[in-house]
Amino acid sequence: MEFEVNGVPCAVDVDGDPAAVEVVREQLGLTGTKLVCAGGVCGACTIQVDGEPRVACLTPAARLGGRRVTTVEGLAGHPVGRAFAGEDGLQCGYCTPGFVVEAAAFFERWRATHGRSRPGREEIAEALAGHLCRCGAYEGIFSAVAAACAGDYEGEAAAPPRAEAPEKVDGSARYTTDQRPEGLLEGVIIRSPHAHAYVRSLEAGDGKLVPLLPPDGVVRYVGQPVAAVAAGDRASARAAAERVTVEYEVLPAALDVSRARAGEGPLVYEDKASRKLAPGSGEAPQLTPARWRGNRRGPSAMSKRPATAVRRITEARRNSPERVVEGLFTTAAQTHTPLEPHACLAEWVDGALHLEVSTQSVKQVAVLAAERFGVPLDRVVARAVHVGGGFGCKMGLTSDVVAAVELARLHGAPVRVVLDRDEELVDGGYRPGTRIRLAMAADASGELSALAMDADTDGGVSVGGTVAALARFMYGKAPRRLRDFDTVTHRPPGAPFRGPGGPTMCWALEQAVDEMAHRLGEDPIALRRRWDGNPKRHALYDLAAALPAWSGTRGGTGRFRRGVGVAAANWLYFLDPATEVELTVEDGIVVARCAVQDMGTGSRTVLRRAVAEGLGVPEDRVRAEVGHSDAAHGPTSGGSRTTPSIVPAAADAAERLRDALGAGDGDVASRLGLAQGVRVTGRRTRDHRGFVTPLNLTMGGVAIGRGFTGSVQVAEVEVDTRLGRIRPLRVWSGIAAGRIHEERLARSQCEGAVVQGVGYALFEERRTDPATGRVLTDNLEDYRIPGIGDTPEITVHFHQEGFAHVPGGGVGLGEISTLPTAAALANAVRDATGWRPYDMPIRPDRLLEGLAT
Repeated sequence: MEFEVNGVPCAVDVDGDPAAVEVVREQLGLTGTKLVCAGGVCGACTIQVDGEPRVACLTPAARLGGRRVTTVEGLAGHPVGRAFAGEDGLQCGYCTPGFVVEAAAFFERWRATHGRSRPGREEIAEALAGHLCRCGAYEGIFSAVAAACAGDYEGEAAAPPRAEAPEKVDGSARYTTDQRPEGLLEGVIIRSPHAHAYVRSLEAGDGKLVPLLPPDGVVRYVGQPVAAVAAGDRASARAAAERVTVEYEVLPAALDVSRARAGEGPLVYEDKASRKLAPGSGEAPQLTPARWRGNRRGPSAMSKRPATAVRRITEARRNSPERVVEGLFTTAAQTHTPLEPHACLAEWVDGALHLEVSTQSVKQVAVLAAERFGVPLDRVVARAVHVGGGFGCKMGLTSDVVAAVELARLHGAPVRVVLDRDEELVDGGYRPGTRIRLAMAADASGELSALAMDADTDGGVSVGGTVAALARFMYGKAPRRLRDFDTVTHRPPGAPFRGPGGPTMCWALEQAVDEMAHRLGEDPIALRRRWDGNPKRHALYDLAAALPAWSGTRGGTGRFRRGVGVAAANWLYFLDPATEVELTVEDGIVVARCAVQDMGTGSRTVLRRAVAEGLGVPEDRVRAEVGHSDAAHGPTSGGSRTTPSIVPAAADAAERLRDALGAGDGDVASRLGLAQGVRVTGRRTRDHRGFVTPLNLTMGGVAIGRGFTGSVQVAEVEVDTRLGRIRPLRVWSGIAAGRIHEERLARSQCEGAVVQGVGYALFEERRTDPATGRVLTDNLEDYRIPGIGDTPEITVHFHQEGFAHVPGGGVGLGEISTLPTAAALANAVRDATGWRPYDMPIRPDRLLEGLAT
């Protein structure tokens, strides 16, 4: 079949009726077109056919015959692409090509009818409604499309704020899913159809397989990896998987959460040895010891004078019930669903293991792979140059990595394993659901007297919930009993998700504080400021209270009612004290290398800027290379530890390079041309100042720094009391995390955090079949994530004081920025309607039922 692609005639084979996305990616090698949902929902695979946008996953390749096809590669230099780069309308970049292709078509239509005018948010949202960005970079996308249409990017433009933006907007950035070496085999994972079974035997049929079973041979959820096979293409690999025979001894399954919570039902983990197999739903899965009773683990406690807390609450119930707030709050599970799925390409070359992997922890993957597969660490190289999102679920040796490595060893060829979207939504990770019972008492002067919180985390076969524990760090020193439990069932495991436990804890605590303010007849911001001794948040409270939305008119009695809510949060300051940055002078350019990865958070750009600033040279004299495990030690992208780890190391490296060049405070740039090959390594300051724990007590490469970050958010909503719909209008997000090293990128990350909080609050809900344990929300139609039309107007304010004791002056903000959003929205709904939502998400049926009672 013949057609034109990006102005060039081409001929392709369409036997077997492939989708256009397969032909574009695999036969033409135009990997800017991404396959994500395979259902026409996300827009990542958008191409233009005769100038009209089409989703390539649903377009038969045969329909392209004789047509004119444009992919993102054919739009290089287009004003829309330049605007996306200049306005930072992207983060991880995996969805960006699809947005650019669609936006370019909108640009042509808009210009034809409106000339060089600026479209509004509603017009842009309508045009891009079929596209999803899990990072939530929608504010930048609004700005980019409007600026392009207005002609702002048709002349000279400044360098984009994000170092790798040009590659991401023109489709040349290559992710793990885009790698296709000679002789590649495609791997497929065979998964259990049973929630609980013992695997008696595995037969490969006429092919080869590698087992992926746990040591005891027991599968504990539907979708658990059992084995993997590989073949020359994905269709052949799937056919080989169909020929594999697995003999299961099906066992009774624990699927009823209520029974499991009561300690009843079949055991998920039969003994102490099997309990060690339990994966972690938090970043420290079994850090605090806890006893097991059947399928219930806990309590693990972070209490403070718990007996006093219980006594005070009991007395307050009896003597002053008007100053007691109690409630049962629940949250649904929220699935990570990064648009680039879990993926790994493995190859063995002369006994050395080479990995291309979509991961948040490229260094850790190499270390764990060396241990797992019996290879010296210096014979393992992992690469993660571009990563299409993670949010906490892409850490360690995930099943795609193990399967790819073992299959590559078995076949003596490179093997790539890429999860399908249904696999990603089933076994890729999720923030566990919770059930939180809370009681709070205030004394006669209106001060917090006591707090009790029991949080039950429902993370399937995983354990390690730390929801209640996080309530220890807010609102002073009042006594509190804080107990965390895990309810274990035969369902897929949860995984750490952006601020593990934090948004969940805020959902309950911040609504309770809000309710207490109403009971006491006090302004909710004023009450928080009085209870909260953190001076950084005091500054944010003052700004929030001065917002026009806070003092404006709201509520009403008609169909549409407006409300404003507030919520606050804090988060620990983490870092990796072993972080290093290596600087090498190559052809007059300083190359900065660190084994950190950039999944859209801006690590590459932060590293480049920190080195340039330290050397006093223009940024174009520095090139940052990240995502290689054999570089100087770098931090995992998790726990908001990346920026506070790499910036001080980069500053130290710059100082060392100055000394090596003999530049002192002089002109470094003039000396670089004569310094070929000069190399230095900088390290993060290794003293004990500013740390809660000594550096030799780090856990998994993480130390706890002194001080808490802070956030205060104010949300404004419109509630349709007839249809039960909630429309977020505006969110003001105040962030106190010290010095901001890359303002635009930090702002984008905080805006995306709000978007993810909107999804958590209003519609994200992972569901499983109560009879079989099968995940029902295994596609992006049934599991809805926020689109551009769901995005409120977001204003971010950075309070940059309070971390002068920290090298570099600033700490991480990726997690603190999402913690209060859901609670602020819930408080806004209560303000608009008088009804308080206790169950999340706040679905229309729940809202209408609440208003009717």
